[in-house]
Amino acid sequence: MQHNAQLTADNAAQPDAIFDGVDLRRLAERIPTPFHAYSANAIRARIAGLQQALQGMDAMLCYAVKANSNLAILQLMAEARVGADIVSSGELWRALHAGIPAQHIVFSGVGKTAAEIAEALAAGIQRFNLESADELDLLQQMAAELQVRAHAAVRINPDVDAQTHAKISTGKAQNKFGVSIDEARRWFADAARRPNVRLDGLHVHIGSQILGIEPFRLAFARVAAFWRELEAAGHTIASIDVGGGLGVRYRDGEQPIAPADYAAAIRAALGDFTGRLLLEPGRYLVAEAGVLLTRVIRLKHGEGRRFLVLDAAMNDLLRPSLYDAWHDIVPLIDDVRPRHRYDVVGPVCETGDTFAVERELPELHAGELVLIRGTGAYGASMASTYNSRPLAAEVLLDRGRHAIVRRRQSLEDMVAGEQPARHWETA
Repeated sequence: MQHNAQLTADNAAQPDAIFDGVDLRRLAERIPTPFHAYSANAIRARIAGLQQALQGMDAMLCYAVKANSNLAILQLMAEARVGADIVSSGELWRALHAGIPAQHIVFSGVGKTAAEIAEALAAGIQRFNLESADELDLLQQMAAELQVRAHAAVRINPDVDAQTHAKISTGKAQNKFGVSIDEARRWFADAARRPNVRLDGLHVHIGSQILGIEPFRLAFARVAAFWRELEAAGHTIASIDVGGGLGVRYRDGEQPIAPADYAAAIRAALGDFTGRLLLEPGRYLVAEAGVLLTRVIRLKHGEGRRFLVLDAAMNDLLRPSLYDAWHDIVPLIDDVRPRHRYDVVGPVCETGDTFAVERELPELHAGELVLIRGTGAYGASMASTYNSRPLAAEVLLDRGRHAIVRRRQSLEDMVAGEQPARHWETA
């Protein structure tokens, strides 16, 4: 009975083949696999849901560009009046070229260089989220040289366990991000020594893929208490950035936080704040809007194991190798078949090139299509050309239409910056 129920579930899963009105099987006949496909409407729906939950607050979404930096995705953000949270001058360039106004951009990250700070100051971004005293001094220096005044927020490390994967936890004392409240207190006390930096904001971001509301409540409460302390001491706080981190559903049983519950946690801690609230969603807006289409290359029978070898690899989707992350794997087949346990792997010459271990799937054959869900965030944006594999194409889907928004990289594209050593010089 259980076996039959599972076979029925396999057939019921076939609506996965239709994504934002596009038949992915037909699309894969036109575009070589592997390729990433994104649903424009799924992204719009996530934006609208979060904006609706925040109604009544002076709140602005600043999309974390690192999640998916494709210009077409950034243009969707611009159309929805969503700003950008950037961590490099390359992301600044992308955001501006996609039509996101500079005054809607915040610059985060622990390693901003003098050149990057100068570019952001020249562009006129909204503010810098600062993570060290050295960075604060550098911002003062660069702003003085350009004869401008920069708006800045101090990133607080609240020492809160986000209860997420260790490699994406950012709010504990041992993490490299932010400064302690004691250090931040000293920054505000010494603000007059840096006349070209208007330190008028607070920032907190405790991690990514957070599925429980309690870590957010604790972090927001600590930031709110510090804001009130600063206001009482005569410091004006114009902006509080509550970061991102909202989790998504990668597998059955995971229950992401509802936007209304997230907004309620913000209101409970900061409902009486009269300045602007900034939020930095990334994964939440795009992860479930993306899929990776791939084909089976072959079946390999090892000693006691079955290997399902796909034409996608860790260079196309790094998360399973980097984080042991789960992604649902859905064969795009129509008939009922026996089930087997497979190690689902790619062709890259690394044992870590593995999407799943002992995953139960229906019997598959070479050439058949497989869909990997939840790849819209940290899929293409973390891709590489390892093993000299070209970057995969990216396709935007919208109400039955599709458009290639990044063509598959050619071999000539891949080596465009390389050249023989013809011109030798001495330093």
